[in-house]
Amino acid sequence: MAIKDWLPAAVRAAATERRLTAGEALFRLGDKTAGLCEIVAGRVRLARVDRDGHEIVLHVAGPGDTIAEASLFSPQYHCDAIASTDAVVRIYPKRAVLSAFDRDPKAALAFSATLARQVMGLRTRIEQRNIRSARERVRNYLALNAGADGRTVTLTGTLKDVAAELGLTHEALYRTLAALERVGEIRRAKHMITVARPRRV
Repeated sequence: MAIKDWLPAAVRAAATERRLTAGEALFRLGDKTAGLCEIVAGRVRLARVDRDGHEIVLHVAGPGDTIAEASLFSPQYHCDAIASTDAVVRIYPKRAVLSAFDRDPKAALAFSATLARQVMGLRTRIEQRNIRSARERVRNYLALNAGADGRTVTLTGTLKDVAAELGLTHEALYRTLAALERVGEIRRAKHMITVARPRRV
């Protein structure tokens, strides 16, 4: 559900917009929280850095997605938010959003439904990352993200974004896709991957 369909107009009017260039941080781990964020354009990744200095991508958000929902209930951000591309982000002030929930139970319920869908998505990503084989992990991703025809996956971001979501290096993803294409299991086009129809026996 789009944020405009449940967040009251007065709260939307109080929002501010940030324009980010690729690589620029919207916020960093430990920063004081400002409010709920909506991606208007571009892509923003939520990430943490491990002890060895490697970035661990938790999620990549695109237009229409919200991020930093937990910031409504926390004084500090729990991860970094970095623009993967040039991006525009709308920030809804924490106090205004929480006050709207107090006044409008329907808005609070819609927000709860949004969080529930995110939990389901998170469980799916955890399930994918528990698949040991890169090839099976990619097959699972394609099956879960296929469109109405059950075969075509439209990529809204880059292959690097997909690799991050699957917990693979982008090199491992490229190799896996190339191997699947070589045996005729998939066909690739710009921003699209199509799974071949199974042969009849």
